[in-house]
Amino acid sequence: MALNYVWITFFVIAFIVALFKLIFLGDVQIFSNVMNGMFDSAKTGAEISLGLVGIMTFWLGIMKIGEKAGMISLFAKGVNPFFSKLFPQIPKNHPSNGSIIMNFSANMLGLDNAATPVGLKAMQELQELNPNKETATNAQIMFLVLNTAGITLIPTSVIALRMANGATNPADIFIPALIGTFISFISGMLAVAAFQKINLFKLPVLVFLGSFLGLMALLYISLNGLSPDRMQEITGLIGGLLILSIIILFIVYGAVKKINVYDAFIDGAKEGFQTAVMIIPFLIAILVAISVFRTTGCMDYVVGAIASAVSFFGLDTRFVPALPVGLMKTLSGGGARGLMVDVMTTYGADSFQGRLASIIQGSSETTFYVLAVYFGSVGIKNTRHALVCGLIADFVGLIAAILLTYMFFG
Repeated sequence: MALNYVWITFFVIAFIVALFKLIFLGDVQIFSNVMNGMFDSAKTGAEISLGLVGIMTFWLGIMKIGEKAGMISLFAKGVNPFFSKLFPQIPKNHPSNGSIIMNFSANMLGLDNAATPVGLKAMQELQELNPNKETATNAQIMFLVLNTAGITLIPTSVIALRMANGATNPADIFIPALIGTFISFISGMLAVAAFQKINLFKLPVLVFLGSFLGLMALLYISLNGLSPDRMQEITGLIGGLLILSIIILFIVYGAVKKINVYDAFIDGAKEGFQTAVMIIPFLIAILVAISVFRTTGCMDYVVGAIASAVSFFGLDTRFVPALPVGLMKTLSGGGARGLMVDVMTTYGADSFQGRLASIIQGSSETTFYVLAVYFGSVGIKNTRHALVCGLIADFVGLIAAILLTYMFFG
């Protein structure tokens, strides 16, 4: 329901603003620009969905092998002590536990193409436990919010874009971005726990958080001082090795268990194709709404209002030019990436604004996109508190990114 109101609001506000520009400012091109943007966004949504067909067909085929061989159940057993506290409604050793942990692992490594199909698979498995198919369960909401606030260990794409834009040390945003994404993840977890009255002060949860803090420290020690090229090479190696190892493990384990691996793959691949086609309407709906809001200049007005408020209280306004990246990131990853590049081009990759835009891009997620795609894939219409919790995580992550940029780069 919340997403319904947001979607309507985007269109209504954008129409009013466009009408004002036409009547009072004489902008006769505004409605043409809005329509062109809508059509382009609709085309983009279809292209993105069709682009997912191949990877989802392949990956869900692999997941089906793991499911039939029992490998997913083994993953579930390993994470059950932690997940049983966050997802008390999921039965012990349910296959969704394995899919969720694989989704989180892929997100941590920045492997978006692998994370999305596994995440959609997890959402489908959680839907099997849902007694009301059009209303999101507590488990689905927790999974989605943690996915949108997901921890990214190394923002390789951001580092690459900083390198392309002439940054002296493209990887200098690595540590603040890592801290920022961790803060966003924790804030999302706490927000959902508050809504669902989940007690997080339990040993498995504390062990997980402590382990991740240790992992961040180890990663920093291991990669500190490496050149950006070498860092990207190592992280690419880790990601590729992990994914390929999982694929081989599933295939070999399935063969050992004497299942027909090929037939299992085909069964899963069919599900992947159907899922990719199913999300097209939901993705187009959200992208078109975002386009209308952006093309009419509403996003610029929001940022301008924030700048005025900041100036009124006599605060430093250097962070304001990078705010559109954070605001757009909740709506569109591609749009935020374009805005980040624009900030670096305008102010310089090594400027305060350029670094802040990079940290925001590397420590936040596309909440509306994930909400539309993941819930849309299983036909969820009533998202309950998912959007609110996701936006809380985004807001806290944005504030953290700003503060961390001041701490690290003055």
